[in-house]
Amino acid sequence: MNIRYPLVAALMLAAFSTAPAWAHGEAHGKKSGKPAAINPEEKAFGKQGDPKRIDRTIKVDMNDKMRFTPAALTVKQGETIRFIVRNSGKVMHEFVLGNMAELKEHAELMKKFPNMEHDEPYMAHVSPGKTETIVWQFTRAGEFHFGCLLPGHFEAGMVGKINVTRR
Repeated sequence: MNIRYPLVAALMLAAFSTAPAWAHGEAHGKKSGKPAAINPEEKAFGKQGDPKRIDRTIKVDMNDKMRFTPAALTVKQGETIRFIVRNSGKVMHEFVLGNMAELKEHAELMKKFPNMEHDEPYMAHVSPGKTETIVWQFTRAGEFHFGCLLPGHFEAGMVGKINVTRR
């Protein structure tokens, strides 16, 4: 058996398994500008909320000290939150909802592919001096997090906690 064929097969498998990361494109956070339909996909930390059914608005500030203000939030299970996320810094920041394991995994991926494009309902990529909005419904009780996953930011402590309590 020629050793070259298994090697080629392994390289092809590796290339195709990372293709989704390459497909993210050049402009991390670039949005189409069209209003998106509500994504019905539910994550462990909830699902995209209906902007017509907001229970509460929470303003979150991001800054170049690699911190969020507030850094800890409490919401009720079932609540739909409008997050108004402002970047008061001079460098790009992002606000990504998730559980800690997912955020850590994504932060590692961002180190390898720092220009990944994201267009998920639980992410906001915010230019300096700008504001973005996320509408999210927390469907399960538990401890969840938010973080800035740009290389170096998460590791510098740019992470916050969301406690979702039972109604």
